[in-house]
Amino acid sequence: MQLKSTDTQPHARMIMALFFFTMFVIGTDTFIVSPLLPTLRQVLHISAEQSGWLVSAYALGYAGFALIAGPLSDGFNRKSCLVAGMIGFSLFTAGCGLAADFSTLLALRALAGISAAITSPQVWASIPQLLPAHHVVRAMSAASAGLAVSQCMGVPIGSVLAASNWRFPFFAVAGAALIITVLLAVKLPAIPPRQRNGISVTALAKHYRFVLSERRTVAAFLGYFLYQLGTFATFSFLGNWLADDFALSVQQTGLFILVFGIGNLAGSLMTAPVERWLGTRATVTAALLGMISMYLLVMWGDHIAVVGFAYMMIACMGGILFPLLMNTLQKQQPSARGTIAALANSSMYGGTMIGSSLAGLLYARVAGFPAIVILTMLSYTAALILFHHILKPITIMSTVTSSASASNVER
Repeated sequence: MQLKSTDTQPHARMIMALFFFTMFVIGTDTFIVSPLLPTLRQVLHISAEQSGWLVSAYALGYAGFALIAGPLSDGFNRKSCLVAGMIGFSLFTAGCGLAADFSTLLALRALAGISAAITSPQVWASIPQLLPAHHVVRAMSAASAGLAVSQCMGVPIGSVLAASNWRFPFFAVAGAALIITVLLAVKLPAIPPRQRNGISVTALAKHYRFVLSERRTVAAFLGYFLYQLGTFATFSFLGNWLADDFALSVQQTGLFILVFGIGNLAGSLMTAPVERWLGTRATVTAALLGMISMYLLVMWGDHIAVVGFAYMMIACMGGILFPLLMNTLQKQQPSARGTIAALANSSMYGGTMIGSSLAGLLYARVAGFPAIVILTMLSYTAALILFHHILKPITIMSTVTSSASASNVER
């Protein structure tokens, strides 16, 4: 399949910008609850352990439905799936701002997660189809930068809005998502499927057997799951910890996460040169080891400036790591990119769900935030072992060559 109009530089930049802002609003909605948890605990009269489910509900809806949405999207026009998912995402996120009780908010968070599960995989799967091979890594970095900027700007802005009313951030995200939906519908070219097969239980099983037919692929997804579990275990309860141990207000927590987001954005922009210099395996290994060492500083740091520096470094190394992991997973099966993207995102949000749930138990019943940090370091260590074993010391140039080969096969 050829989409020659996207070979022009302006059109390529426009597509990358659309995907950047799509991931920005999805990322903002993913992370927006964390700094709001202390406020929601008071307003909804829930415990710290229950508050963790406001993160888990979104992740559960996403992780569960992504396993169906990915293979399904491989047989439909990706643009239609993307727009439909964004419409649902806008409506259910706005509904969160209207929720009157914990149960309603929980249900709407799950529905917003389901809508995001339809949307997000289309972004990652569409990039290799819409853009020429030499733009793929750059576009992956642009989309992941949207997630980084959602922490850098979206979450702090949401925290400021929440200072007057906790409902405002949900309305702001929903409104921004609706505007982006209109732009996607008008500007994005159609992305027809390579084949039109009906999706049944048998077909779904076939999709996943095909994708997971190699042991290295299974190990890569397991490593990615463990990495996300560790990341979101600590991030989900970061707002609670900063409020309980450092007495930070919602606005101050937003500024703290601004520092985190700046680090993540910087890392996303550094991915290509760092990977070109060190190679994929060395970059992944160095990033995970660096993050583990910084979490030791988080656990032992007794001043907010020290903790803030450690989290900025963690975010920077995570920003470098994420596009490489996504690109590695996407290259596994070029003919099933929707399935790969969905499985990657399902692994991410499955890790989010389990990580935030375990974090709630550890925070409330064991040893508070240090216990969560230990869980994160153990998860990163296991992921490090898996990735170091399966990744070959390839560089950006070999990545581009592989992408070009896959593109030629498709064409």
